[in-house]
Amino acid sequence: MKILVLNCGSSSIKYKLFDMDSKEVMAQGGVERIGLPGAFLKFTQSNGEKQVLMRDMPEHTVGIEFILETLTSEKYGCISTLDEITAVGHRVVHGAEKFSTSVLITDEVINQMVECSDLAPLHNPANLKGIYTISKLLPQVPQVGVFDTAFHQTMPKHAYMYAVPYSLYTRYGIRRYGFHGTSHRYVSQRVCEFLGVNPEGQRIITCHIGNGGSITAIKDGKSVDTSMGLTPVEGLMMGTRSGDVDAGMLTFLMEKEGLDAKGLSDLLNKKSGVLGIFGESSDMRELEDAVAKGEDKRALLADDMYCYRIKKYVGAYAAALGGVDIIVFTGGVGENQDTLRRNVCRGMEFLGVELDEEFNSTVRSKEVVVSKPSSKVKVVVIPTDEEFMIASDTMAILSNK
Repeated sequence: MKILVLNCGSSSIKYKLFDMDSKEVMAQGGVERIGLPGAFLKFTQSNGEKQVLMRDMPEHTVGIEFILETLTSEKYGCISTLDEITAVGHRVVHGAEKFSTSVLITDEVINQMVECSDLAPLHNPANLKGIYTISKLLPQVPQVGVFDTAFHQTMPKHAYMYAVPYSLYTRYGIRRYGFHGTSHRYVSQRVCEFLGVNPEGQRIITCHIGNGGSITAIKDGKSVDTSMGLTPVEGLMMGTRSGDVDAGMLTFLMEKEGLDAKGLSDLLNKKSGVLGIFGESSDMRELEDAVAKGEDKRALLADDMYCYRIKKYVGAYAAALGGVDIIVFTGGVGENQDTLRRNVCRGMEFLGVELDEEFNSTVRSKEVVVSKPSSKVKVVVIPTDEEFMIASDTMAILSNK
């Protein structure tokens, strides 16, 4: 069974083609700059060689056509015909309260996804473009939607409600939904397999730390709280997103800076976070380099703030769970930046966390325990694989049809 996974953004399309019988990644890559000058397809061949192909791609249909053409091309392809693709799995950002699991895509499901678009106006319409395009190009191929928000639908009401008038929840669905759910679900399941423990009875805190970041409290394999809210702005300090702020500050800034709703959204989503404090970049690698030199006070402040916010959420979720058994680091920063893991774990010995700092400093993006054998809490690095989870859900749904 060969399953194509698509993740369509506003100007990009990421893809992976899996052979689910062997669990092999047959092809992976992505289209960038859709609708902009200089659009290109970048992909990795089976021999590890990277290729970049330029083509004008005014919209998503052309981008997906280019991906499918490349998958079957004589020079770069890995399949003979598109008939070899059994199904397509799509990452969908927002499922609101309508979707608590992955689903086979039907006309009714598409209509419900459209209704969710108000809650994710930048993401869901782009996700839907991928679905519409596959329906047009491969009309006989079944499609499955896998929702970022679905894993967090097990949160109790006291965790997901905001303390605003209840009528806003009933009218507009104003509540906390959480994101990165596919990643949190994957690493929380995988860490239990890796450690040889049953998810039942485990109190796990998963830290998905990348340019966007979120933390989830997981009990008995289910999400009970997560740091992102109605939108991905809430929670941690991120690359360009502010994370938690005083709501009163927002109205204050709107008056003082003359900001409208779009201006405020741009400020919080694109000009804040690491970029806003550091001032030079939102890239954590550049921040890490500046911190290592020890001369840039704003770099040092940004790093301190970034790590402190993560530590604060870990502590809060340890309290919510009544303790913690496993802490997982994942995502581009969580998997690769040993200094972040060190700074977050220092001072948490009272929780039973003992990081092996010397060993931790050698770890980059591999499954490994980085806590000491004496540590009551296992601290583990688990590289995330959202695409494999989407492919697995797709295969499971097709098997149960």
